[in-house]
Amino acid sequence: MTIDAVLAQDQQSPRAHRTVPEQAADRDGVPGRVEERDLTFDGFRYTCRIVHNETPVTEPLLVLGGSSQDRNSWQRHEKWLAPLGQVITVDLPGYGTADFLPASYGVDFLAAVVRHLLTELGVARINLVAACYGGAVGVRFAQHYPGMLARLLLVGMTTRIPADYAAAMERWAVMIERGETETIARELADRFMSPPGTGRVRKHAAVSRLVYQQIAGQTPEQLRMSAEHNTRLMRHEWYRPEPVPAVPSLVVTGEHDTLCTPEMGREVAARLPEARFLTIEETDHLAPVERIADFADLVARFCTDRPLDDLAYCSAPETLGTAVAAERR
Repeated sequence: MTIDAVLAQDQQSPRAHRTVPEQAADRDGVPGRVEERDLTFDGFRYTCRIVHNETPVTEPLLVLGGSSQDRNSWQRHEKWLAPLGQVITVDLPGYGTADFLPASYGVDFLAAVVRHLLTELGVARINLVAACYGGAVGVRFAQHYPGMLARLLLVGMTTRIPADYAAAMERWAVMIERGETETIARELADRFMSPPGTGRVRKHAAVSRLVYQQIAGQTPEQLRMSAEHNTRLMRHEWYRPEPVPAVPSLVVTGEHDTLCTPEMGREVAARLPEARFLTIEETDHLAPVERIADFADLVARFCTDRPLDDLAYCSAPETLGTAVAAERR
């Protein structure tokens, strides 16, 4: 069960309520028709969830979640996002309920799957929201398929995997083989959440507990996918300094994120042609879960070109980027 589903405590397992095409979705106040489609790319099956909108006010919104999230992790955001336009979430190969993906397939392949997804859905350009590992895939997608991108919002993203985290992944791989899932779950929960004393984080205890429960409760197949994900991270480039299209861009971190720190977020923003950077107050690495309504509001504002100044839940935007730096010289 996803973190959002447990936090809500008002919805059952997504598998028990798989909404079929042409069926209107009214759970959690989500407007429009919800559809799920299984697609195949290069022999690997993957699944997407689509909330349709017949009167959109902006380009379709595609969300690429982190490695611990799946296509259902964003359902609690949909009632705010779906009125803007089509909302698409996806289990890429190697994640969620999609096919197992060997670690020999890296970020380039997953970016190509995103392109395939949009082509199959007949979507020409998107607003892309990409979090953590989804951010690595999202940036590579932007670099390789710039014509398909209208706006780019990155959450909890960094240009490098911290050395201590890389070392921990090697240790976790051995622990997974030994079946030591509870220890891994505790360590990962501690990594995702800011340490006590860092600063006030909303729902800190509840989210930490749920992260632990989600990881500790993984099935053998989910553990196999997690181990392969860690191997993929170590074997392939996380970030590659290739050109990124000059589209409206926003980089966001939690105020107290100790995994992908605000300074790391600023470094990402500085690599884009022109990007705004801000932090969401009273959150850490799991800001989209800790302040669901506020994060959804931020996404909606960004995707409709509304002002981001003077918002009660985040810092003042900073404008960074390669083009900005060139102008200042």
